[in-house]
Amino acid sequence: MTARTGRDTRGREDVPVRRIGIIGVGEIGRAVVMGLRHGGGAEPEVFLSPRGARTRAELAGRYAGVHVCADNQAVVDRAELVIVAVRGQDRHEALAGTSVTGDKVVVNVMAGVAHDELRRTLGTEAPLVRAIPLPAVRERRSVTVVHPSHPAVDALFEGLGGVLPVADEAAFDVLSALTGTLTTHYAYLAALTSWAAGQGVPAADAERYIRGLFQGVGRALGDESRSLERLAADHETPGGSNERVRSGWFDRANREALTATLDQLLAHLRADG
Repeated sequence: MTARTGRDTRGREDVPVRRIGIIGVGEIGRAVVMGLRHGGGAEPEVFLSPRGARTRAELAGRYAGVHVCADNQAVVDRAELVIVAVRGQDRHEALAGTSVTGDKVVVNVMAGVAHDELRRTLGTEAPLVRAIPLPAVRERRSVTVVHPSHPAVDALFEGLGGVLPVADEAAFDVLSALTGTLTTHYAYLAALTSWAAGQGVPAADAERYIRGLFQGVGRALGDESRSLERLAADHETPGGSNERVRSGWFDRANREALTATLDQLLAHLRADG
């Protein structure tokens, strides 16, 4: 992955981001590093915080141009763009004493932590951008929501699968809430597998079939010429199996329960921020 470019806050064009720091090397931090190195290359340089000792050692040993720093301040000092990827509840402890000068760009990937709160924590005037990178950025297959749009950040995530800038934090929070549905999808597939096993199908066979079935659904989502409603309609016939399950299970009460749960999650995210 080559260095990303864009227009910086002083109006200069084609400013390369050659040094990226990551504070908090958990699942998302790891995925970002792997995405940056997907396909080879050693740019941009990546500087990792000491948090997540096992992961940071693996990444530094595996990829050229990935370095482990002694502390978070060293990460900030050596980077142009800093990704803060610690758990939200750990942010005060993790960032205590860390100083960020105004010439850096800070990318906040902590769910429910708003700009104002992070700015107070860091005591900085640096540009702040919220982002929702998902684990699939490791293969450059995930669209990342960002707010506000910033040329360096947009270019970074465009190279990791795509970027979706949104106009305000209200819209950002709505899309952030949607990420909370991912494990429900996996649990749904596990429930289908369990049902098949209960009907006498070997569990391994049922799981293999379910995986293949829904991998095909994932590929169909790549057809952006059709809306999601159109895709649903195109995959069922009146009175057919798909319509029977959709209308019999995903009924009005089910939809209302889903809406209420998402409303509650959104309120929680906004309260935390």
